[in-house]
Amino acid sequence: MNPRMTKSIGPGAKITAAVAAAACLLLSGTSALAQAWPNRPVKVIVPAPAGGPGDVIGRAIAEKLSAVFGQQFIVDNRAGANYAIGTEAVAKAAPDGYTLLMTASPHTINPALYPNQTFDPIKDFAPITLVAVTPLVLVVHPSVPVKSVAELLAFVRAQPGKVNYGSAGTGSTLHLAGEMFNKLGGVSMVHVPYKGVTQAVTDLLGGHVSLMFPGGPIALPHVKTGKLRALATTGSMRTAAAPDLPTVAEAGLPGFEISAWYGMLAPAGTPPAIVNRLHDEIVKALKAPELKDRWTSLGADVVYQDTPEQFNTFLKNDLTKWAKVIKDGNIRPD
Repeated sequence: MNPRMTKSIGPGAKITAAVAAAACLLLSGTSALAQAWPNRPVKVIVPAPAGGPGDVIGRAIAEKLSAVFGQQFIVDNRAGANYAIGTEAVAKAAPDGYTLLMTASPHTINPALYPNQTFDPIKDFAPITLVAVTPLVLVVHPSVPVKSVAELLAFVRAQPGKVNYGSAGTGSTLHLAGEMFNKLGGVSMVHVPYKGVTQAVTDLLGGHVSLMFPGGPIALPHVKTGKLRALATTGSMRTAAAPDLPTVAEAGLPGFEISAWYGMLAPAGTPPAIVNRLHDEIVKALKAPELKDRWTSLGADVVYQDTPEQFNTFLKNDLTKWAKVIKDGNIRPD
């Protein structure tokens, strides 16, 4: 061999080669782990009562994953403390892919309302993907003489502090929608909190409050019977559940956007290979017509991210948004 063609391998090169070899072993080990997973049932914790939208959505996703992986994905409802009980259980669970969280909007709203939570909504979880978004519907009692967002703004401005709106309770998505409407519209509607959306809607139907921002499945049946009048939906785009309704933003209040969202998380430290497999299979299921039709029947729209990292960005942005709304509105839990 020509001496000029030979090259000695110094200490630095040996270290680099060793690091590369270790990385390859780590990747191959992670890949093997993902291929072996799951070899027993997986628990999907829903921190809300059975029968609600989050539960229905969680069970639909669990059913699809059970079929794909050949293992049961079992929904475990752990309601209480405004989502905190079930969420804390997942935050403290082993990061092995056998405990997942089907969470929703309170995940990013609660930290500003309850700063003493025992878990961090970002650091303690590995994001997988959004699965659904449910825009709210701005509805008024028929006695309110308005038929558009612009007319409602003018109506409220003409009588500051006299027009009221109902919600499912202080800090609820319905409450925050009203506060955002006040802030962006430069108006001062009066908040009337109830202990749950059912009681609030009952009083709205009776004319005891002027307007509300309930979810589509609750609002639209009453709109169809003429008991309520819908002015707009609250999402970033029109919803398949009510395509003829404009969004609040396009109807005259730019920047207004609020929706209830649902998404899947795992405990922080869950192997990326497992997170990515879950992401890919969930997205594949969401693209099928079956789940799209099912979501529409719930008043929801199919939404997902191309990568888990994008969901992480969404969570951080949502956390910042609601912290500002809650601070600006001086909102405190009941």
